[in-house]
Amino acid sequence: MLQKLQQLFAPRQAEFEPPNGKVTLADVLRRDWFELWYQPKIDLRVKRLVGAEALVRARRPDGSMISPGAFLPGASEAEMLALTERVILSALRDFEDCAAQGATLKLSVNVPASAFVKLPIAQMLREERPKAANWPGLILEVTEDEVMHDLKIAQGIADELRALHCSLALDDFGAGYSSLARLRQLPFSELKIDRSYVTDCHADKVNAGLCETIVELAKRFELKTVAEGIETTHESHKLQGIGCDIGQGYLFAKPMAKENFVSILGRRMVGAPKRPEKRSAAATMLRGLFAGT
Repeated sequence: MLQKLQQLFAPRQAEFEPPNGKVTLADVLRRDWFELWYQPKIDLRVKRLVGAEALVRARRPDGSMISPGAFLPGASEAEMLALTERVILSALRDFEDCAAQGATLKLSVNVPASAFVKLPIAQMLREERPKAANWPGLILEVTEDEVMHDLKIAQGIADELRALHCSLALDDFGAGYSSLARLRQLPFSELKIDRSYVTDCHADKVNAGLCETIVELAKRFELKTVAEGIETTHESHKLQGIGCDIGQGYLFAKPMAKENFVSILGRRMVGAPKRPEKRSAAATMLRGLFAGT
């Protein structure tokens, strides 16, 4: 099944850095080069697609892609807020494209902590959210080190989001070394294990212990765990074995353009099997794979 997942999500378009010259976030926004790419999130227990994380990219007029590492450094707070607004609104629209293919997926976006204070996020969600009755909501990811500066703000925003069927995820968990006492105060529904702990977690005793501790803590607080940066089957099996809920990483799929992602969601069959019994098995597998949460 893993091989089928890898084939299904194989990227169909390579990413390229700008050949010459520096591109800034202001350039990307002004020239409308912004777009969202999506990286699938997989239920580790049953290897089923359950969601996707939206990741920012920029596309030049010649079709070449620019990674965020090339245009985000040095961006001003105002530019980051403008980008965040576009990311949220785009993800809300992209859900409808996914739903049109029969996939009810919970998408997640990255949000800087300052946006919760300086952007009317709750109002945006209330006014722009998909009208479909089966919309599962949006996950807003914020890094541990940012949110620790003001837990009260996070708690207040989480209450507003719950009313809109949205939730907060704590990204890069473990990198900020928050205390257990403070963890109890965090209004999150999902913990994302920092990728530095995921790497070689099957063989590295320190990383294995950290992953096990985070998963156990999450279960005690009734939170889901998401492991980022899974690149090997050994890491995937280890994380599944200790009870991690969801995984994402190159083992399953690289980030891909929204058009490719939506196109894949619309594909219920890959190829044309010769034997009817194989067709039935493949159809069953794909229906399970694309079932939403």
